[in-house]
Parts: sequence; C-alpha cells; structure tokens
Amino acid sequence: MRITRRGAMAGIASFSIARRALATDVDVLIVGAGAAGLAAAKSLRAAGRTVTILEARPRIGGRAYTDRSLGAPFDAGAHYVHWRDRNPWRKIATDLGVPLNEEEEGGGFRVYRNGIPLSDDERRSRRRANGQVERLVEATGSIDFSFADAVRGKPPEIADAAGGITLFALGEDPDRVSLQDYDQLWSGDDYIPAGGYGALVEHYGADIPVRLSTEVTHLRWGDGRVEAETLRGVIRAQTAIVTVPLGVLQAGALRFSPELPSEIQQAIDGLHMGALTKIALRIDRERFGTLDATDLVDIAPGGVAMSFEFWPGGEPLVVSHIGGDHARDLCRAGEAAALDFALERLTALVGGRVRETVVGGRLAAWWSDPHSFGSYSIAKPGHLSAREALRMPIGERIWLAGEASAGGGAMTVGGATLEGERAAREVVARLR
Repeated sequence: MRITRRGAMAGIASFSIARRALATDVDVLIVGAGAAGLAAAKSLRAAGRTVTILEARPRIGGRAYTDRSLGAPFDAGAHYVHWRDRNPWRKIATDLGVPLNEEEEGGGFRVYRNGIPLSDDERRSRRRANGQVERLVEATGSIDFSFADAVRGKPPEIADAAGGITLFALGEDPDRVSLQDYDQLWSGDDYIPAGGYGALVEHYGADIPVRLSTEVTHLRWGDGRVEAETLRGVIRAQTAIVTVPLGVLQAGALRFSPELPSEIQQAIDGLHMGALTKIALRIDRERFGTLDATDLVDIAPGGVAMSFEFWPGGEPLVVSHIGGDHARDLCRAGEAAALDFALERLTALVGGRVRETVVGGRLAAWWSDPHSFGSYSIAKPGHLSAREALRMPIGERIWLAGEASAGGGAMTVGGATLEGERAAREVVARLR
C-alpha cells in the first residue's frame, strides 16, 4: 500500500487555499506522551531537533500506567516486558537501575467452570486443547481465518481454549482476531519491571518536557507545515508524529484537515481495539488468611472467562482480568458495577470470607477511556497488511507511530517504543 502523489498534493493544495502561510514554532510536534511519543522525543532531541510534545492526559505513559490509588501499586495497563531479548526496555531498565524480574510462580493454578473446580480429566483435556489450538495457529496457510473459524466444528474444549487465548492474551472474542496477525507476533521470555511497568515508563520520560492536559483536537497538514489546535492554543511545526492509540483515531477524536488519505484510513479500518480490562481489589490479607492456589480462572456459562491473581508482587491485592464484549459491558456499567461483579465471581471461588476483607477497588476501564477507547490494537481477519500500511508517511508531514503499527511487536510497550524511534529516524531524514 502507498499514498499516491496525487492524493498528497490534493491535500496540500486544499490546506493552502484554506489558511495563510504561518511560521513554524518547532521542527517536530509529537502528539501523545506514551512510550512511542517519549521514545520519538528522545531520538529527535539527540539528533538536535526542536520538539514539542502534547499529551491529553494529566500524566505521561499512556497505556503503561502503575496505579497507586489503592495504596498498593498495580499495573493498570501494560505489565510484562515481552520478548525480552529484543525488547528495548531491557536496556532502558538496566540503564535506569530498575530490575527485571522473572514472572513469579505463584502458589498454584486452578481452573473452575461456573465456580466448580475442573476435574483432573478436564484439566488434562484442556491442556491438550491448548496445544491443538497453538498448532492450528502455526498452520494458518495463505487464508487468514479468525480463531473462531479455525476451531469451528472442533470439540467444545478446543473452542474454549481458543477463547481463553484471545480473551486473556488479547482482550478480544475469538471471532474478531486474525490468526495470521497473532502468528506473526514476536515471542520470548517475559519479565516484570520492579515497581511496575508504568512506573518504569514514567521514570524514563521524566527528563522530557511534556505539555500535559493538552488534547489535540484538530491537526492540519500541508503547505510545508502542520498546525495543531488545542484548547490552549495553536502549535505549529514542520512535521508531526502522531502516537495516539488507534481507538482515538477511529473515534474521530482527532480530526485531520485534509482528511487522511484513503490508504491510511483503510489501514485504520482493518484494525480495532481489544478490551482487556483489569479490576483490582485491595484485600486485608491478614484477615483473609491463606489459599491453596493463587491463580484462578473461572469460565461461566456463555463463555464469560475471568482470571484472578492473588498477591501480585507481594501486594495485598487481587487483580482480575476479563476481555471481549463482557469487558466492554463492565466498562460501560462503571466502576461500582464492575467491582460488584468481580467480587461476586470471586466469592463463588473462594467463599464469602472475601467480602469482609475487601477494603477498596479500582477498575482500569480502557475501553471507555476517551484517550484510548480500548486496550490495544487487534487485526481483523484478512487485514494482515494494515499494521505495515500505517507506517507510510502522510504528505511527508505526518507520521503515525505506536503499538498498532509495530508488526511483530504490536500490542506491546516495546513495539510502540521501536515505532517511535523508527518515525523519529524518518523525520530526521526528511528534515535534512
């Protein structure tokens, strides 16, 4: 896919007619101070370019966020440094003196169906089903199916396994996930930054001046510059790197004039946002007592799968994960309803004693967050090329960068970081 010269020139011409020439304020405007935006800013500053970063949130980090509101920190967003051997955050963490810990083994794993533990035979059947689904993913062939297509007609336990992979790993129902896109994702050892991934990203970006609570609502491009409208005024630059989540682009929360070229819009339409959602409950651990298993998964009728992790990082918390349309419904219902739902499901697993020990809770509702509209990008079946197409520069003035365009590194902080650095390199070459 490529943006035609005719489309780019038409956009530039329409900008020229609509607005008079204006002097630029900086070389590069960066929209968004998540991992991609911060990485782009560091690269550009190292190359001697002037940069302004605008961030809609009152904080940096984007979807990498360590929530401390319960008095015990948990990663409301990204948690793992995936595929560590090629992930840039391995070196970043080392340089900043932040240990990367191996995932804790925990105190045992147990799977339930509607609150009842699976039998030994059911657990063995589930493990075999997981292996079969992984083999189906590896043998996708030239036709890009969804996970649901791949297991259609298979035994129920294989369909359950497919749903478990997509709901817990991607936050999406299996009928909306491309097998080929999943198969291209990089793999490797996963590690957990001490103190939280969000805290690490915050530390990394602490030396970068960012204009917080400054949402860009309209980006005009052409005539040798870009111009960003915010409620705090107008910023002008020679070029722009846009790192907002895909959900923001799809919602139209950031408008472009001229409109994005059709090739870029088609790529955006070929993706969508998953809804991986976390619900954290703070527990009075002394009153609660002990458990014989600390990682629990419950599969309720209708396919509502939910996991519960007790004491992550040694904190007095239970962190639950849920994805897909059921997670979307919880986000829409609001925090109080989501906490009630999680507590009800947890009570069915560990008994009523847990109700008396909960002292607080938090819903990480990325799906209803107006600055993300979802957890991370998912490729629709048949749209494997969409991520690569997002990397095409728009009129040699705007670059899109983030986890959505990261190919094998998609859906990760590491992939977003590499994309921010890639866009910065291309912009520097353009400005020479």
